[in-house]
Amino acid sequence: MTYDGSLRVADARRRYYDANGFAADGGDSEKWVKLKVAGFLPVWFPNSNARRKAVRLHDLHHVATEYDTTWTGEAEIGAFEVGAGCGRYWVAWVLNLSAMGYGMFLAPRRVIAAFRRGRRSKSLYHIGWTDDLLTLSVAQLRERLELE
Repeated sequence: MTYDGSLRVADARRRYYDANGFAADGGDSEKWVKLKVAGFLPVWFPNSNARRKAVRLHDLHHVATEYDTTWTGEAEIGAFEVGAGCGRYWVAWVLNLSAMGYGMFLAPRRVIAAFRRGRRSKSLYHIGWTDDLLTLSVAQLRERLELE
């Protein structure tokens, strides 16, 4: 999904949630997270506070980079975030390194390109969450992350 640079981040995030069938809060209020393996086998894991904090930023990275939520897209965003750095968000390191690992089998060139893109960019994990991020335009968010 592409996002016009003039679109407010809050609106782009809403479109991202809607397009992917996520709850209005992005699943923040859910106690458990369901991951579908091979498209049909559900795997459940706890939606810990550490994960909730990381996912708020992760979702904005999806908006800024336009990586999708397919298995390959998650491997790309994971590689991007590892490349840019996940700071003190240990759960982001664990999930992103895992995604990067399986991504090296699915789409190695795309994963390596995303990692390199991350190395040239900044990460919201180093900035941290503030509600002000939602008031930025997508172009301003991309500028803050030093994308392209």
